[in-house]
Amino acid sequence: MIEDVDRIMTVMSTAFDPAFGEAWNRRQVEDALKLGNCHYYLVGSEGRPPLEEEAAAGFSLSRTGFEEEELLLLGVTPQFRGRGLGSTILGQLRLAAIERGARRLLLEMRRGNPAESLYRRFGFYSIGERRDYYRTPGGKRIDAITFACDVTGSRNT
Repeated sequence: MIEDVDRIMTVMSTAFDPAFGEAWNRRQVEDALKLGNCHYYLVGSEGRPPLEEEAAAGFSLSRTGFEEEELLLLGVTPQFRGRGLGSTILGQLRLAAIERGARRLLLEMRRGNPAESLYRRFGFYSIGERRDYYRTPGGKRIDAITFACDVTGSRNT
């Protein structure tokens, strides 16, 4: 697992814009994974899990709850964006979440996050908003949007 946390942190160091402070530090990732209800998925540049010696090009970190799976983080290294890796990761998350008993996926993101188009294409829809939830290092406040995606075939809003 230590090697996989290394891979996650390498992707995270380039995938998240530091202007928004969204990246987690190593301790946060390790602590989440120790809880037992958090899961990760790694993808290599070819869209499959990376081989042992291969670097990851993307990852997800999620948390299982009662009939829900919350996507905590999803990152793809900028040089590998536009190749469908985000969709691959979301597809794998959907399958794993269903196996863990989830009926829907949840996520929260800052307004204006360019990944919103990916999430919407995947079937996520807005279910709520938190005004001024995020704060940039410069002090600017940004709303958070909560999204859901039904994984059982019928949309429950």
